[in-house]
Amino acid sequence: MLMTPGPTAVPDPVREAMSRELINPDVDPEFGRIYDRLTDRLATVYEVRPGESGGGDELEGSDEGDAPSRDVVVPGGEGILGLEAAIASLVEPGTEVLCLSNGLYGDGFADFVESYGGEATLVSADYDDSLPLAALESVLADGNADFEVATLVHCETPTGTLNDISPALDLLEEADGDILTVVDAVSSLGGVRVPTERIDVCLGASQKCFSAPPGLTTAAISDRAWAAMEDRDPHSLYTNFLPWRDTSAGFPYTHLTTEVVALDTALGLWLDEGLDAVRERHRAAAARCRERGAELGLEPYPEPERSSPTVTAFEVPGRAEALQERLREERDVLVATGLGELSDDILRVGHMGHAARVERVDETMDALADVL
Repeated sequence: MLMTPGPTAVPDPVREAMSRELINPDVDPEFGRIYDRLTDRLATVYEVRPGESGGGDELEGSDEGDAPSRDVVVPGGEGILGLEAAIASLVEPGTEVLCLSNGLYGDGFADFVESYGGEATLVSADYDDSLPLAALESVLADGNADFEVATLVHCETPTGTLNDISPALDLLEEADGDILTVVDAVSSLGGVRVPTERIDVCLGASQKCFSAPPGLTTAAISDRAWAAMEDRDPHSLYTNFLPWRDTSAGFPYTHLTTEVVALDTALGLWLDEGLDAVRERHRAAAARCRERGAELGLEPYPEPERSSPTVTAFEVPGRAEALQERLREERDVLVATGLGELSDDILRVGHMGHAARVERVDETMDALADVL
């Protein structure tokens, strides 16, 4: 039983869709219709109106009235592609970027910035702390940098942390309304609300809360972010969002047909269930996981009020890898350990997507009780 924080378990209808005869994405117009439907469905998840380059259909199950306009694009490539492509598309040598971080992926944005010649200012906190808002305010106030881009992470999957990014967005807007915001919402999008209306490039992926296979990046991109990308004229093809803005005449390269069909099917299931119902299911599964963990004497990492509805990280110093192995070998349940320096100190239960169900959490925690 797959209970990792991505890739997540893929439900039967999605696997069945993947087994159908292959569509040629380069010559069959049906694929273009499927892709347009997919981006419209994603617009519902992002809670935005599709931009002019989108499919143009009404959002399924959503009131478009007050929703902001964003272009939703789905390049072929695992979710990390989106993080790099956002930087590659917006950063050129000398671009000043503020990277706000309290985790592995927040730190990683700074690495991407530097690899594309940008000047990264990393404003960071310990991985078990909240976002460093006071430090952010100080950096913005000192006037020593002219930031063009700011990066944030909504859900730090390696530590199970859900960041409240609204106060940071407030500070960025108050300091300079022209700073473009890039947000990694890969492990939260679909399971919890993301304030996409305040984000210029909001990134997601297929293999997390949507329970489709890994292989696709999703992004909701504002008009002003597109304008900045056009000004920079990125030289890359694969790590470049610009060729995806208008796919009416074809895709930049042969798209991942089966993965697109799978994600479209998965989102159909998501929309049939409904936005509020899906989020409540994630909330209930997370609450149950932490309740059962407390009964077993396990402490969450971080503290409960900052723990994500999509993944729970338990502190098990020096035991994570052994517990993971025993769960897999003795109980046929696969969970994840931490990453980096925390690899053997954190055990992570992914209750996201198809796995965000109380009964699956109970089965997982029963197995964990047996091996502790």
